[in-house]
Amino acid sequence: MPSSWSSTFRRRAFLGALAGLFIVAGILATRALVAREEGDPTVDANEPPATVAPSLTAELLPTFTPGATPTAPATAAAPETAAATASAAATETPTSPPTDTPTETPTPTPAPTDTSTPTPQPLPTPDGVPRRMRVPILMYHYLSAPPPGADAVRRGLSVSPEQFEQHLRYLREAGYETISLHDLALALQIGHPLPEHPIVLTFDDGYRDNYERAFPLLRAYGYTATFFLITGFIDDGNEAYVTWDQVVEMHEAGMEIEAHGHTHPDLRGRDVDYLVWQVLGAKEAIEARTGEPVRFFCYPSGKYDDLVIRVLHSAHYWGAVTVSPGVEHASDGMFELSRVRVPGDLTAAGLAATLNAYMRAP
Repeated sequence: MPSSWSSTFRRRAFLGALAGLFIVAGILATRALVAREEGDPTVDANEPPATVAPSLTAELLPTFTPGATPTAPATAAAPETAAATASAAATETPTSPPTDTPTETPTPTPAPTDTSTPTPQPLPTPDGVPRRMRVPILMYHYLSAPPPGADAVRRGLSVSPEQFEQHLRYLREAGYETISLHDLALALQIGHPLPEHPIVLTFDDGYRDNYERAFPLLRAYGYTATFFLITGFIDDGNEAYVTWDQVVEMHEAGMEIEAHGHTHPDLRGRDVDYLVWQVLGAKEAIEARTGEPVRFFCYPSGKYDDLVIRVLHSAHYWGAVTVSPGVEHASDGMFELSRVRVPGDLTAAGLAATLNAYMRAP
């Protein structure tokens, strides 16, 4: 064998052996690494790993840390292109148009209900104290000029509107204040206070001119009055008397509406049934229109007897007026209240003299 071949052979053998050593060392190092990661007991943990030359395969393997969640290798972001932008715009999810949300209509807050307890009105339940007092109760009938050819009675019961206004003017200047029969009953029975100069104005029968003439003048002067009605005549639609609508209007304006019987008869000597029809029937007819209890009665033509008074008591009346002249009243005489008749020819000066005479009498 030529010497040149021998040297070539020896060189190739050396390189092959060297390559084999590298291969064996790589295999051993790989096994040691795998054993360390998998906990192979055959591998000595204290033995230092064999040093291996870096290779292309090792560089591409992801690094695994025990107990940690593997993290995917970062991918380089692709450069944004017009096509990508167009695709994103094309696939964008369209936004639904906003839905109109109905606005809740606010519920109005109800006004607070008045829960206050109304002040109880006093009743004339006798307190046992006897009382007497002077209070004029004026008695009017017609408030119009008597028709031609009228008899003495008609002329005597007729006061013109002009005269009546003069009476009201005098009463105002003299300091009189009108009160109701309710007020008088309270004063007599329980000592309810009255104005310094009280006076009661009454109209008998319920003539139409009471509404047409007296009512407006009373309102103009700020006064009130008591009207005693004959209910049967109103029910019949007699044009000489007020209507129920007019009665309601006067009542709502503060006038006192009381009873004068159903047909204005003489009540003396009648039986109980007849009296009940007259006094209770009239009472209920008025109450049905005004909604307020009727408490006072005016004896037709001033005529009555003890049975009439007893029936009035049983029908829950508080008192009654007569035609007896006078201004003094007693707590035990509520069903015999006296009055001052106003004749047709009485002037304002005459009224002043009449009242002064009554009030100053011993």
